[in-house]
Amino acid sequence: MFGAHLDPANIRDEDLDEAARHGERMLAWLETAREELDQVVGAGESPSGLVRARVDANGRVIDVTYGPGAPRMGSLELADETLAAVHAAGADAERRTHDLMREALPGYDPVAARAELESLLDGEPY
Repeated sequence: MFGAHLDPANIRDEDLDEAARHGERMLAWLETAREELDQVVGAGESPSGLVRARVDANGRVIDVTYGPGAPRMGSLELADETLAAVHAAGADAERRTHDLMREALPGYDPVAARAELESLLDGEPY
């Protein structure tokens, strides 16, 4: 159903059956996958390799570690390196989450799912 656009005036029984099957698959997956999703951790590193970060699936920073050369950096450079590591970790967590969803829901397309959600929310990004 991701990306499918149904015309409410022309909904067929087959469309309703497919929507019900899709909903059942999603609910079954959510029941079993919650624990897996809660354990997703993304890891990222700054361009210099002196800063490493880990982020959970919700984007919360778990930890940031600094290599031996980090204290010699200026504060702005260290801040940039820290943000880069956190962003890389967030992207890794997002990729891992999407991988889990693709395993559970064949045909899942995160870009299409986001676009569909945004269209349901009248184009308001979430």
